[in-house]
Amino acid sequence: MKLIDSHAHYFDRRYDDPDQGESADALLARILAPDSPIGGIVNVGTNLTTSRLCITQAAQYRGMACAIGLHPEDALLSSDPHAETDAIETLLRQNKDTLREQKIVALGEIGLDYYDHGFPLNKPLQQEIFERQLALAAELDLPVIIHDRDAHGDCFETVLRYPTLRGVFHSYSGSAEMAKELYRRGWMISFSGVVTFKNARRVQEVAASIPLESLLVETDAPYLAPHPYRGKRNDSSLMIHTASALAALHGISPAELASITGDNARRLFGTDFSS
Repeated sequence: MKLIDSHAHYFDRRYDDPDQGESADALLARILAPDSPIGGIVNVGTNLTTSRLCITQAAQYRGMACAIGLHPEDALLSSDPHAETDAIETLLRQNKDTLREQKIVALGEIGLDYYDHGFPLNKPLQQEIFERQLALAAELDLPVIIHDRDAHGDCFETVLRYPTLRGVFHSYSGSAEMAKELYRRGWMISFSGVVTFKNARRVQEVAASIPLESLLVETDAPYLAPHPYRGKRNDSSLMIHTASALAALHGISPAELASITGDNARRLFGTDFSS
């Protein structure tokens, strides 16, 4: 079975830098080739511009789906986050009958980010934008991709206010206790290359506690490349290292993990990644 990369960003400018390796087009042609160990990718937008790029890229590649949304950090940096959220909502509403044809399978990346990036966090604005997008996803029956950085309690409490929602907490960094409450409610938990880091014992312990039927694997490419590529530009071909680490934590083979997490991704996103 082939791995499904449940979270990547192939519009990122790092893929335009020849000093960092192949372009996004060259990479994707190789990664999504028939003989590749990667069977699908969810390309995840972070604002209106990158969301549109995700739609364009998904149309170009068999095996690529996309998600669109406004990331909390992008919301803080936007000149008009309310207008940007309006535009994303309009884009989804105007195309609600053709989302599957456009391979739009989720609303994301959305959430809360309380990490100190060196600019005001404006938590009320983050919360407002987050809830607007959660409500829209619930209305359109779309799964959501949650970004939660140093905001575990607020993220958890917010998603619980939308009990009909389904989705995934990506590159999970919260507690085992919170994860248990999430997967008990039907949420997926995804892990990136961080789970391979030698100093990530806590993340490894949490990953080992997640039931296999609630587990996804991702790259967050071009970020969070797994060991032994830590610090390098990431891409989906390196996900085999993350999958091997997760498989070892669960005492199964990498092939079994690929099969289970692939089925989980297809079930959550409602696609078989065949188009």
